[in-house]
Amino acid sequence: MMTSAVFFIEQIATGVFIVLGGLILLAARWWFQTNTAYRRTHFELERDIARYSRANAGTVLILLIQAVLIVIGIQRVVAPALRDSLNLTVEVAQVVEDGDFRTPIPSPPSGGLVIDPSGVQLGEIDPAQQIQPTPTLTPTPVGTIVPNAPPAECSSPEASLQIPANGMVVFQPLTVIGVANTENFSFYRFELKGESTSGNFASIGVDGVQPVPESAPLGQFVPAYYEPGEYQFRLTVFDITTAVRAVCTVTIYISEPIPTPTPLGTESSS
Repeated sequence: MMTSAVFFIEQIATGVFIVLGGLILLAARWWFQTNTAYRRTHFELERDIARYSRANAGTVLILLIQAVLIVIGIQRVVAPALRDSLNLTVEVAQVVEDGDFRTPIPSPPSGGLVIDPSGVQLGEIDPAQQIQPTPTLTPTPVGTIVPNAPPAECSSPEASLQIPANGMVVFQPLTVIGVANTENFSFYRFELKGESTSGNFASIGVDGVQPVPESAPLGQFVPAYYEPGEYQFRLTVFDITTAVRAVCTVTIYISEPIPTPTPLGTESSS
């Protein structure tokens, strides 16, 4: 909310300056009137009343000038610094698509294939001396889509998600790609709903303060912070009044990281 307030003040700074300028003129007129009345008084009671009114007018004038300086500081210093800190460079994650995997088979030698039978043992072999391969888990590639996932809910083209896609299985940090743009744009936000958020939508990162009218990186999502399971990932776009203008919700499935295969043996150097 603090970030939204800073950028909201920056956007309406011109109007604020006009209003404060008018109030400063009225406060200055009030001070001059009370100062004139103070100089014209002759009795002590009247002088005290006039002095009190002049002090009130001076206090109001100083507060208005301070308000102008605060708005200038937000417009010239705070907002640019905050914008620079939020414009973090993110790496665009590459989605691995399933394709044809073909392993080339070398051609046999021209003289024919020669097999040395000296190491071949015929007959039964003790099962205890056989080396059995250890089965390994088949990793889930990035971009795997679970069928029959609940349909995505996107209220407007101003908020759309390309990555993560609806029904996508995620287990490593990925760059969120999509569209976040609206009239009188203020900021957009990522939210997650599932077991780790007690079944409620919770904000999961820094708000984006720049509109993204075309499909492009919006930020980064790290699933390792949450328990595996089914979640709803939501992109919400707000205007300068912090009203929700567009929403896009997709279903994702957070899984455990891919296990690292363990080698069957260790080669010993001779």
